[in-house]
Order: sequence, then C-alpha cells, then structure tokens
Amino acid sequence: MDTVTLPKQSTEFPLPQADLDSLGFRKNQIERLVGLIEKHIAEGRYPGCQIALARHGKLALCKTFGHAVTEPARRAAADDTLWLLYSNTKVVTAVALWVLAERGLFGFSDRIADHVLEFKKHAKGDITVLQTITHQAGFPSAVVGKDAWTDHKRLREVVCDFPLEFTPGSKVKYHGLTAHWTLGVLIEAVTGKDFRDVIRETVTEPLGLSRELYVGLPESEHSRAADMHEPKTKGDGFQASADANTADWRKAGAPGGGGYGTARAMAALYQMMLNGGCLNGTQLVSPRMLQYAIRNHTGDRVDEYMGMPMHRGLGPHLRGTTENVRGLGGFASPRAFGHGGVGTSYCWGDPDSGVSFAYITNNRIPDPWHSKRLDLVANLVHSAIL
Repeated sequence: MDTVTLPKQSTEFPLPQADLDSLGFRKNQIERLVGLIEKHIAEGRYPGCQIALARHGKLALCKTFGHAVTEPARRAAADDTLWLLYSNTKVVTAVALWVLAERGLFGFSDRIADHVLEFKKHAKGDITVLQTITHQAGFPSAVVGKDAWTDHKRLREVVCDFPLEFTPGSKVKYHGLTAHWTLGVLIEAVTGKDFRDVIRETVTEPLGLSRELYVGLPESEHSRAADMHEPKTKGDGFQASADANTADWRKAGAPGGGGYGTARAMAALYQMMLNGGCLNGTQLVSPRMLQYAIRNHTGDRVDEYMGMPMHRGLGPHLRGTTENVRGLGGFASPRAFGHGGVGTSYCWGDPDSGVSFAYITNNRIPDPWHSKRLDLVANLVHSAIL
C-alpha cells in the first residue's frame, strides 16, 4: 500500500499541518484504515469518502477518495468537496446555541415557550431547551414540509403546531430533525436573525471555516457539493438520491441534518472543543460551557430509537461505559464524544488523547452494515493513538 500523504491546502485553514509520527499515531493502523476505505469503494459500498485526523491543534491527515458525483458523468471528489453532513449538523447548530447561551440570550433550563410563546400549543408549554436538544421533548416524528424550509414564518407556525407523542422528559427518543428545527426557531426568536446567518456569524466565520462548513449552502457553492446516494432498490450498487441533491434542500440548511462541510472542517470543529473552546487563537466558548454541554445528561437510559443508551450531551453524545454505543467505536475512551450522519458518517473527539476524527461518505447505507463499519473505522483510529 502507498504511504499516507497530506494534500496541499490553503495556509488560511485554522489547523497547521503535521505528520502522523510527530503527533503520535501508529502509521500502520492508519494505512489499514486507508486500505479499508479503498476496499469499500472498490466493492461498490459508496462512491466517495473523505477523512481527516487531527491532534493537539494540528492536522495529521486529510485524504479524499473516489467520486463526488456519479450521474450523468463521474466527477472525482477533491479536498475542497463539500459533503452532506446529515445529523453531524446537529453539533454545528449546538455550538451556535452554546455561544448564544454564553451571551445571555437564553438558558438551557428555559422553556422554549419562554421565547416562542406559541410553542405552548398542544401541551408543549413546559418543554425546556435542554429536553429538546437531548431528544426528550416528546415530538420525534413530527414533519416540517418543504414549504417551511426557507419560509421561516411558516417554519415557526409548523414547529409550534407539533403534537406531543409522549410526556416530555419521560423518554429518550431520537428526534431526527424535529428538535433542531425547533432550536432553529429558538435561535431566530432570541436573535431576530435567520438561524443560518447566526450559525455562520457565531461559528464558522470566527473559526476560519466559512468556506469549509455551511448550514445553508449558498447557490454559488453548489458545484462543490458531493451528491448523496442511496442503495438501489433492486440489485447491487447505488444511485443518486432523488431528494437529497436538490437546490432547495442544499439552501434550506436544516439545522438537524442539512449542513455541508469538509472532513477537515469537522476535525477542526472538534479540536476547538478539545482545546477548551479555542481554535487558532479564537476563544469561541468557555471551558465551563464545554464542561456543561459535553456531559452525559441522559445517563444510561435507553434511546428508544437507537435501542441502546446514547449518553446525550447538548449536541454531541458520549461513549460512556455501556457495552455498546453507536458510532464512536467500542475502543473509545468513556469521555469520547461525537455525532454521526444517517447511514454515512461519524465525527468525534477524544479528550483523553486530544484526537479528533471525521469520516464522511456519500451513500446512505442501512444497518447492520453501517454500524459495523463505523465501529471498525473508529477502532482503527483509536488503536493508532499512542
């Protein structure tokens, strides 16, 4: 196998380059990871992939594989290709909320209805921000239609009309998009601005990631976006997704699943969290906020959607000490934290080693294969750390 090399990148990127050896990684384990991804692509598991590995504020590896687009003609993925992050977006949105909370615009113990009065409809008046962001709010299956994606007056109406499915706080059940549409409405209520602009102004621009990480992809950047794919309904292989590659979806920036970014941007975002809220000299949030946000707020209660404890923080979830956890790898430190994107990806940080890692693909593959490969990918990285 070829040895791992770093691509050329802009000097403006907030993480300076280093090499695997100097940052304390076992190169043979990383080469096994590269070989595994190349094998997946050769087998037709997914058309393209990007990974990034960082430690102690430096980028050890950024590598791109395969194709960003397959139809009507193939286009190779590049280092600046933007990948659909799916639910990795939840962490980006969460960071914006951490910033706003530190500015005193709301508290996580506040009720949503304290700031969005109409949200009290259908017995939702006592639901807190913390219950919402930790997937305990009680409306996991509600739907936000396309008509509300960019019409945010309509979005507020739809969110406030969500019906309850269970008593808030009585269960942990993953809210795929609904919790973060609600949090988007909250952001707009406390700032008076479009949540997409707030995320850009409070997170991506201050961190130097404004061309690497988007919640709401400008039309001028659509040519950089990798197409999302899905398995064919009959036979082997994959096909471009009919829903996830539209201009409307890309511009909407669903705050729980519609972000686009590079793997190195996500690795940098997690480096900020591992470095006490600071990246490249910019102190985005305080260490105290991080201690509060990246904490297990749901204990070992089973997430009824995931079928296992997920140890929910205010954005990321934690490994904990239960037998299984989704995506972070069985070998992970109990304090490791991260989030994934449905059927495609996972990004995480490890406070015990200072390592952050991002793995993003562009084919939405169902379980059980998806979870098994995530565990293998993460464990190859964990076992590379010295």
